[in-house]
Amino acid sequence: MGDAMGFAPDVEVRCREYRIGCIGAGFIMADVHLMAYHEASFPVVAIASRTPARAAEVARRWSIPTVHDTPQALIEDPQVEILDIAFPPDQQPGLIRHALTQPHIKAILAQKPLAMTHAEAQAVVAACRDAGKVLSVNQNMRFDQSMRVLKQILDRGALGQPVIATIEMRAIPHWQPFLEVYDRLTLLNMSIHHLDVLRFLFGDPEEIYTAARPDPRTRFAHRDGITVSTLRFPSGVLAVSLEDVWSGPREPEFESDIYIKWRVEGTDGVAQGTIGWPDYPKGSPSTLRYASRTATGGKWVQPNWETMWFPHAFKGVMEQLQYALKTGTTPALDGADNVKTMALVEAGYRSLAEGRAVQLAEFGV
Repeated sequence: MGDAMGFAPDVEVRCREYRIGCIGAGFIMADVHLMAYHEASFPVVAIASRTPARAAEVARRWSIPTVHDTPQALIEDPQVEILDIAFPPDQQPGLIRHALTQPHIKAILAQKPLAMTHAEAQAVVAACRDAGKVLSVNQNMRFDQSMRVLKQILDRGALGQPVIATIEMRAIPHWQPFLEVYDRLTLLNMSIHHLDVLRFLFGDPEEIYTAARPDPRTRFAHRDGITVSTLRFPSGVLAVSLEDVWSGPREPEFESDIYIKWRVEGTDGVAQGTIGWPDYPKGSPSTLRYASRTATGGKWVQPNWETMWFPHAFKGVMEQLQYALKTGTTPALDGADNVKTMALVEAGYRSLAEGRAVQLAEFGV
């Protein structure tokens, strides 16, 4: 079970009563969402994807009773109350807008990124608000166990005033084929995790400066392969997020050294750890250790847990939406809040284009 030392690395499932329809049957849905939902006993009643045969295969695997030939048909299925979308971001807004016309759909869990641009994300959120539908965006790194415990440590003041934070990624994401035709790669599809979780930890930054280069080891055209973003927060916190999405030569003779590491230093302590995702599907828990003048007497201590970001954190993602729907409250991963993460991504692209630090006020944040 591990010893979490009084912290809560995983959420309590408080609601599991709304019927879920899933759009998408690729890796993230078939191996992560649906595994988490199965463990949490969330009722999944239907599935559809771009390839009906693939949807049928995934339905058999997870005992989903209904398979639709198209995403549109699933959206129109009156038994679906929550729509869970894992689809390319250029197509996702259209599916959301179709869902807004269906009275039986009460809430939507959209994949990140919500859209290709900040302006389109704003438009989608406004449409959901006008239609009275609850929109949540799957920024699932906020439910990674080390990030949840780090947030609890910060909220308790154990590190004092935060001073500097870093996230360093040297790992290889699964670039879905549809990304190859976009002109946006790492910032929109991978850095977005780190930029969002920095907002979760420290609030909205004042400015971002992003540098990037094409990665010659990524075999399709792109402009933002390796990215480094520096964020400055109103509190004075300085944060750096680095994404190296190839991580060294990959020939068979090279031993792997992939990882995601993070560190936060404050006036009264320091916390550091790793994100367990890079060795998926083998899987390992994320880690955290911290030393605090006030909480640990300056000694390093390490809370432990056995659950992992993939797939266990995805229970929290769906749970927070179901609970918000049941209680009439705002989801923890609220669509309106996610517009601010999209603004941060957009500001990063403007920084790349113009070679300057960009104020988030330029996007109304």
